[in-house]
Amino acid sequence: MTDDRTQHRIAVENLTLAYGTTRVLDALTLPIERGKVTVLAGPNGCGKSTLLRAIRRLLRGSAGQVLLDDVDIDRMSGKDLALQIGLLAQSPSAPGDMSVEELVRLGRYPHQTMMQPWSPRDAEAVERAMAGTGVTGLRTRPISSLSGGQLQRVWIALVLAQETDVICLDEPVNHLDIAHQLECLDLVKRLNREHGRTIVLVLHDLNLAARYADQLVFVREGRIAARGTPAELMSAKLIEDVFGVHATIITDPVHGSPVCIPASRKAMSSGVDEKVAEAV
Repeated sequence: MTDDRTQHRIAVENLTLAYGTTRVLDALTLPIERGKVTVLAGPNGCGKSTLLRAIRRLLRGSAGQVLLDDVDIDRMSGKDLALQIGLLAQSPSAPGDMSVEELVRLGRYPHQTMMQPWSPRDAEAVERAMAGTGVTGLRTRPISSLSGGQLQRVWIALVLAQETDVICLDEPVNHLDIAHQLECLDLVKRLNREHGRTIVLVLHDLNLAARYADQLVFVREGRIAARGTPAELMSAKLIEDVFGVHATIITDPVHGSPVCIPASRKAMSSGVDEKVAEAV
């Protein structure tokens, strides 16, 4: 019989993390299956981005642990962790005069050593990453000259150049038009399906989440509210419970995935209504 834990590339166990006195993750537990696409969704401020940063050990909890192949990431060196988990956080920054190619090359830093600072394999990885995100033609441009969508694709290229087995992306399609949203997420899906990468995404668009996720996770107030397949989680009741929105769920006639059609926000309590009316 197969040990269920061997299926999990990452296991977050009872993780608690706070900013000052504000608890953001509250004894959160989440298994992330090997070779699957896991999408985190939930209201603003619920802890999704904090969870991604904790998985990459950019933040450390006050209790609990994050395991990578059953090894506590606190026991791993920074370089070993960077060789296995890549992260694109929200709103990354770099000097504006840096060129596109220079920025993408930073993704190869964990692979380099004093004896071999740059190699043909590094160059090939950078070229693949730029081609896959459609930024090859921008290679000499300073990043300060790029549009928001172009710059977002360059940051994604940096993470892809890192060639990690686990890729964590926090709102990767932010600032992208609909064509580039699909292009980006199709690329992520190919990395998963063709190369077996384990992908963890934060997405606000529930319909994109349902289309691309193998496992959909709803986060609310620092805890896992529900997790399962998109078909299991995209229900009117769960959408109302997690997001406070009345919605109708239909089936996408092309892809067969569930589609959320929001109708209205959940009605506030009468006491709140009265206070709002008084303020107006």
